Amino acid sequence: MSVFTRIEETELVAFLNGYAIGTLRSFTGIESGIENTNYFVSTTGGEYVLTLFETVDPHELPFFLDLMAYLAEQGIPCAHPVRPQSGSYIGTLHGKPAALVMRLYGRSVTAPTAAQCAAIGAVLAQLHVAGKGFGRSRPNPRGPHWWRATAERLKGHLDAADSALLAEELRFQGLYRFADLPRGIIHADLFRDNALLDGDRLAGVIDFYYACSDTWLYDLAITVNDWASTETGALDLTRAQALVTAYQSVRPLTSIERGAWPVMLRGAALRFWLSRLTDLHFPRAGELTHTKDPLVFARILRERRRETPRLRALWRPGP
Repeated sequence: MSVFTRIEETELVAFLNGYAIGTLRSFTGIESGIENTNYFVSTTGGEYVLTLFETVDPHELPFFLDLMAYLAEQGIPCAHPVRPQSGSYIGTLHGKPAALVMRLYGRSVTAPTAAQCAAIGAVLAQLHVAGKGFGRSRPNPRGPHWWRATAERLKGHLDAADSALLAEELRFQGLYRFADLPRGIIHADLFRDNALLDGDRLAGVIDFYYACSDTWLYDLAITVNDWASTETGALDLTRAQALVTAYQSVRPLTSIERGAWPVMLRGAALRFWLSRLTDLHFPRAGELTHTKDPLVFARILRERRRETPRLRALWRPGP
């Protein structure tokens, strides 16, 4: 769902006066956002993306923006925030927290190739490795506790088949903890629309506002589910293999990770099914809205449950 706040040129000019980036040339709303309002902003000093934060806790914004700056400085292709003259990355526009970041060029893809999947897999692993030096952490706000609370909230909104699927998957996920899985900073939302490609080259990773500390395998599962699923929800093994193999070329999976892989793919599908159901049944008010179809992840979850025996065939033997 997109929540979109209209801003006037005069208030944007006043906001930009706090930055040493020249004068405003133009600005255009980006209507594809899910959680925040975004604008392309062009000034005499360069090209930027302006974000107004609609739902993010302002106290958490320093974590996200500092992480983006740190990763960009480590060579990860993500947008570096612009620091205003006030010294803080975070300002206020239209009564909402706002930040300006360098604009990245490229385009999102809807039907990625195996080569593009390999590009995202390699950069995801690089992000995980680089994040070890960040030195800060943030609990995952949409982990198993949120799954259970959201399932309670959705009672009465699902048909019998979906209610049964949700109850069974929560029961299944509750059997596993995987406390020993390697963990650190994760993106937690690296879907196709959060990556910008130039041909087969990954030009940029965007939208770090779900970033948190969790298992790296979970982040890999989130990415594979979106980048390597067919329209029916089944796993495209060619694309999935390309992504996982490229990831492992940077950070090989451990034995315990390979064993946990089917569970993580199911958990990642469950998390986004619940998110989309929440957006559908409990929409936020906004000037422009669009809701992503929860059936996409219901299909993916059903397929991952069915495919469990073949999911471990996605990698070469490792340590």
